[in-house]
Amino acid sequence: MLVVVPMDSTDVQEAQITSVLEAKTWAELRIEEGELVEVLHADTYDGFEAWPEAVVVSNDGEAVMDFINMSMIVLVAHTQKTIDEIVEAFLFRELHDLAY
Repeated sequence: MLVVVPMDSTDVQEAQITSVLEAKTWAELRIEEGELVEVLHADTYDGFEAWPEAVVVSNDGEAVMDFINMSMIVLVAHTQKTIDEIVEAFLFRELHDLAY
């Protein structure tokens, strides 16, 4: 599964999730068979070769209508901040659905 996340840096070890409007880069997480296989970066969420299936945002108040209109799954990481925390929460289904 391809998941995109708005991040404040391209440094995989130090980067933290940020708001959609303040994203300095977008991380594409390729998750296969229960593990993180690859992390790519692009300037925009649609700047990747393959189309992502889901987006993870930092809170329920994010601007997500574009993602919903593209039939992407929108998940919220309320407490997870780093890529490792987000991947772990994704795998254990601890990310929340968007609250309307």
